[in-house]
Amino acid sequence: MKICFLMYPWERVSPENDSTLRLIHEAASRGHTVAITTPNSLTIRDTVAHAFCNVLRKSDKLTSNIPSFYRNAQFKRSKLPLAGFDAIIMRANPPLDTVALNFLDSVRADTFIMNDIDGLRIANNKLYTASFSGEASRYIPGTHVSKNKEYLERVLMESQSEKMIMKPLNGFGGQGVIVVEKSAQQSFRSLLDFYVGEGENSNYVIMQDYVDGAEHGDVRILMLNGEPIGAMRRVPAANDVRSNIHAGGREVKHQLTKEEKALCRHIGPKLVRDGLYFVGLDVINGKLIEVNVLSPGGITRINRLNRTRLQAKVIDFVEHVIAAKELIVERKNQFRKVIEDADAI
Repeated sequence: MKICFLMYPWERVSPENDSTLRLIHEAASRGHTVAITTPNSLTIRDTVAHAFCNVLRKSDKLTSNIPSFYRNAQFKRSKLPLAGFDAIIMRANPPLDTVALNFLDSVRADTFIMNDIDGLRIANNKLYTASFSGEASRYIPGTHVSKNKEYLERVLMESQSEKMIMKPLNGFGGQGVIVVEKSAQQSFRSLLDFYVGEGENSNYVIMQDYVDGAEHGDVRILMLNGEPIGAMRRVPAANDVRSNIHAGGREVKHQLTKEEKALCRHIGPKLVRDGLYFVGLDVINGKLIEVNVLSPGGITRINRLNRTRLQAKVIDFVEHVIAAKELIVERKNQFRKVIEDADAI
């Protein structure tokens, strides 16, 4: 199988904890051809989408030590047609590069893309949770999004809680997430001036109901094909509301509760319908706060806490999808041969 990882630059990989590196190592250890590229390396030649790729040189004996694998990896630089890959695994960091998705539009019929580019377009921002309906909607905390400062002030004052969560619509990794309180209304307008800005360059802001227990952290759940495959609790650093690991939080072992399992059952089908096969859910006290679809992390830390290898499940899934696609093509060719032979009689 030939797999291309569309990701951040190789030199930015953190070998000790990087989830993408675990996926690359797993694919390489199975003998698959592995190439890595970045959104800036996409190009078109004679109307055919290509990428300048670093192709991992295969080794007779691949080390099981992943940091060592990273340090010793050797590549060959090549310009390769994207349609030649069996799978393209999207692992680029936020924000979403919409131009990169336009390059991939031309190869989606030939190549399995995970996650699906239409799914990425609709779900790469914090508004995606508002699209859940029916039973799934009860797992979504009240969310308000606007650039209108007067409206946002009214949202805070009309809230049944004394505090709310405020964050920029285009933030990631816990950037800009703060708690705002009714008792600090005088400084709230100043915060809105900073977060929203003025005029044509103003930004959307999210105001979200404060979920009880948020001060104790959140739960990151990794979902594969609509089912949970692993989870961890992220505990915020002292005097910080953010539990993101990159914001100073730490991870602890976690078993999914009955309510969290129910959340996954109700959320999972829509994720699959939208082509979002591998995602990370951020959950607080049974409420879905965010869906991470571009480059969900946590594989290494969940592995360490539970003595498992989640990357094997992800690559298993990709292999099964490709095998199914190949079987469909084989059956089609067999049926065409039968028709051709009948016509020749």
